[in-house]
Amino acid sequence: MATFLAFPHPLGSAVVDVGSGLAWLPPAALLLWVRGCSPRQAAWRAGVLGTLTHALLLHWIYLVTVRYGHAAPLVGFLAPLLLGAYVGCFVAAFGAGEAWLARRGAASPLGAALLWTLLEHLRSFALSGFPWATLGYAQHGNPVLLALAPWTGVYGLSFVTVLGSTSLLALVWPEPSAGRSRRAGALGVLAVAGLLAAAAWQQPPAPAGPLLRVAVLQGNVDQGVKWSPEWAERIVTRYERLTRRAVAQGAQVVVWPETAAPGSPGAGPELRRRLARLARETRTSLVVGAVGLDWLGSARSDAYRVYDSAFVIDADGRFTDRYDKSHLVPFGEYLPLRPLLGHFLTAIARGSVGRDVSPGRGPRPVALRLDGNDGAVTVGVPICYELLFPDLVRRMVGKGSQVLLAITNDAWYGRTGAPFQFLAITALRAAETGTWLARAANTGVSAFIDGHGQVREQTGIFEPGLRVRDLPLRAVGAPETFYVRYGDVFAWVCWAGWLALALHSRRVILRHRGEAS
Repeated sequence: MATFLAFPHPLGSAVVDVGSGLAWLPPAALLLWVRGCSPRQAAWRAGVLGTLTHALLLHWIYLVTVRYGHAAPLVGFLAPLLLGAYVGCFVAAFGAGEAWLARRGAASPLGAALLWTLLEHLRSFALSGFPWATLGYAQHGNPVLLALAPWTGVYGLSFVTVLGSTSLLALVWPEPSAGRSRRAGALGVLAVAGLLAAAAWQQPPAPAGPLLRVAVLQGNVDQGVKWSPEWAERIVTRYERLTRRAVAQGAQVVVWPETAAPGSPGAGPELRRRLARLARETRTSLVVGAVGLDWLGSARSDAYRVYDSAFVIDADGRFTDRYDKSHLVPFGEYLPLRPLLGHFLTAIARGSVGRDVSPGRGPRPVALRLDGNDGAVTVGVPICYELLFPDLVRRMVGKGSQVLLAITNDAWYGRTGAPFQFLAITALRAAETGTWLARAANTGVSAFIDGHGQVREQTGIFEPGLRVRDLPLRAVGAPETFYVRYGDVFAWVCWAGWLALALHSRRVILRHRGEAS
């Protein structure tokens, strides 16, 4: 339950967000749960607990599959349980690894932190990855720990949390036979204190460049009518009206959410003309989420590829670029092993993917040409699911993005904790890269986040509106954060550290056996 409560959840009109305190509890509680077990027993106990905990945390998957995917309620019940089981496998591996070290007298707070962190890193890419509810995200409201993000990414926040949690456990409830002595606990607490002190004294990011006035729009279009032909005109009109309101407040760039436009500018000439006309009339650059199409040059009417795209339109009404989402949602935007699973999933869920969305070429920035003599700005436009992957976003910044304009559609999640948890995930991307981020979400949460990962301004959920703000740009040639430059070095150090610890403990056991014989 501590894991569930460590992440944000709505309570009436408020949001309960106490992760900065509760995030320290789950690692210690898990070690107590598997204390004294064999590796096999520990894996079973930790796996079951991890599966149930994360199935509860991911309860919003039921809405995605049943309300909008039109699946049977049984499928909706099983979906979060299966996704929870995926996460539970990594929790099981943690339990087994700790029990294995404990049997050899080599378990320690440091070893627990190393193992937890490397498993979270593995979860970011195993089977395409699903790093939702990484423990470090629960610390998004802790400004001291956030200061580690430019160096270590979110994994550093997880590492310190586990190290502090298990060190306190070793102090309060030691288990000398397993190596979790009070001395190890004291050293762990001192290490955490030192890391927190270093983070608190860390210098802020390099001075920013000029300001860019950005607007994020929140159309609040219900997912159930989003693709209805009867609603198409109403949706476009709503976003046109919001765009004009934003321009009246001085916006130089107006950002529409993911797939905000009901159709594809590449296939619908009228939609393309309306967007171009809106940009010319307002003299504003637009970033519009819509469906991208690439025709394959065949006579067949279905010979095309579909993309989840962001279209860039300059103040003269020219479509200057299109960024295509490169990391797609499995079972949501494409069906893995379609020849094997396609018929089965179509039979149980009428809303399953009928045509696979194609991935883009990879993360890259796009250029925004501003009106008049303001020149151009290089921006990154991560689209929805891509925000879960820190390496992807840091590559956008590494290639020159001066600001991040994130677009998403969180209508799928309903009035659950998922929109607020996703906002916390997004905040870490800003902190890791030291780059301001504007977030346009269909039903919220839309927000502005500074380069320290602090949310400066945000909307509520399921309410139409907009926000306009001056965002400092990263100056061209400004120093990059360590994380942008070198990526997941810290996570790989955790891999190397734990493997070295495991090999050392094995050699010690073999040596003792040799001496005994």
